[in-house]
Amino acid sequence: MIKRRRIISSVLAVCLLTMVVGSSGASASNLKDLQNEKKAAENKKNSLNSTIQQKEIQIEAKQSKADQLIKQIKLLNEKIDETNANMDRIIAEMNQTKREINELQESIKELEQRIAERDDVLRERVRVMQVKGGKVSYLDVLLGANSFSDFIDRFSAVTTLMDADRKIIEQQQEDMEILEDEKALVEQKLAEQEERKLKIQAMKDELVEKKSEKRELVRILEKEQEKLSGEKSSLEEEYDETIKISKKLEAEIIAEQNRLAEIARQEQARKLALSEDVSIPASELPVISSGFWTTPAKGRYSSGFGWRIHPITHVKKQHRGMDISAPTGTPVVAAGDGVVSYAGSMSGFGNVIMITHSMKDQILTTVYAHLSTIGTSSGAHVGKGELIGAVGSTGLSTGPHLHFEVHVGNFSATGPSAVNPLHYVSF
Repeated sequence: MIKRRRIISSVLAVCLLTMVVGSSGASASNLKDLQNEKKAAENKKNSLNSTIQQKEIQIEAKQSKADQLIKQIKLLNEKIDETNANMDRIIAEMNQTKREINELQESIKELEQRIAERDDVLRERVRVMQVKGGKVSYLDVLLGANSFSDFIDRFSAVTTLMDADRKIIEQQQEDMEILEDEKALVEQKLAEQEERKLKIQAMKDELVEKKSEKRELVRILEKEQEKLSGEKSSLEEEYDETIKISKKLEAEIIAEQNRLAEIARQEQARKLALSEDVSIPASELPVISSGFWTTPAKGRYSSGFGWRIHPITHVKKQHRGMDISAPTGTPVVAAGDGVVSYAGSMSGFGNVIMITHSMKDQILTTVYAHLSTIGTSSGAHVGKGELIGAVGSTGLSTGPHLHFEVHVGNFSATGPSAVNPLHYVSF
């Protein structure tokens, strides 16, 4: 009967172990899928953020170019105003010239009238000097005197007539020359002003055309800006949606880690109930200490928790764990009973294992980084002191060592969850 009870107990234990292992396998797969989805969401978020920044740079570049064009349009407007002022001045001058031309034309009419009157006087003189169609010269008039006294009178009269005719002819010639000069001056002045007007008009037309071209460029830039702004808004909406998805996945991951931690607690209770024990050769593994925690690896304590200058980036930042220098291949064991929540490669950690522990209703997570090999998988149940990997120098590392972290709750790359491992593990 006792033997039968032992057999039944063994069978129940095997069944329970099978159920837990099967459940852990499914949990590991589910957790890994969630972590992969979150990683994909983070990558998408980073990509979207980068694209949004590029769009902002492009929008600013378009705005800067538009501002420059607007400044150029402003200068063109000033030049157009200046050209219009010059045009108005020339038009005023032309109007003044036209008034002067009108005055000159009146003067020309007077000159022409005087010239015509003198022509009549000269023609009368010629007519008087003609007798029956023949010519009568001043000499004939003098020789026709009846006496010396008559000669003197005739000579005086002829002299007076000759002086008068000469003055008329001289005045006539002078007036005709003035008339020609005034006509030429008026024509020259009008031609010069018309030429200036045409040049200024051509300049104004060119400025207006340039202004139109600049305005068209501004319109195109504004349209491109509108398009970029629309694309940016769409990206920002997608970015916000991705953040929501990422937060949702993070909550699901935390819930799954909590579930795995509960499984670890139950597994620990089951092991204690069945009095299972793990035999580890002391020559190869670190000494297993009493209590919940044990040292994860043999080696030299080389760097502690806190602020330091990073040996690779040379930037002051917080060292969120502690380092144990040891040769590559040195065994690494689980610091306590728990469930492997992550096993694989991760950024600067290189090959890394994360174990979720349940201790006195508190969840803790331990991290084992820069491993050369990983000897476990996500979802596996591990006991304190159980071999899980080996020391290496993968990721951001200057030499073979184990980087060991302890987090209160779940692992967080940026949050304040990391605490000094010396509060839990003795070295």
